[in-house]
Amino acid sequence: MLLASSALLLLAIGGYAALCALQPFGTCRTCRGLGYRLRRSRTGDFKRGKPCRRCRTHGKRLRLGRRLHRQACRLHHDGTRTRSTDRKESLPWQ
Repeated sequence: MLLASSALLLLAIGGYAALCALQPFGTCRTCRGLGYRLRRSRTGDFKRGKPCRRCRTHGKRLRLGRRLHRQACRLHHDGTRTRSTDRKESLPWQ
């Protein structure tokens, strides 16, 4: 039972990672991909309201998994320093 549930969990995480790699942008949940928040008019019809602040009128948002991946890559890039080929330039007292 434990093996099956852990395999199912790994399959779900792998599927989400593949989704984030193939489609990094998802539809905005606030405006449903329209870029503007809808409002009802007096007659009951929908009209275009204010621009969506969450997606800044693009209608797409970066997925959570993709944001975490970019943050991890940025942290790794900032944490590793490049090696200098010339030894004299890397010494601060020369």
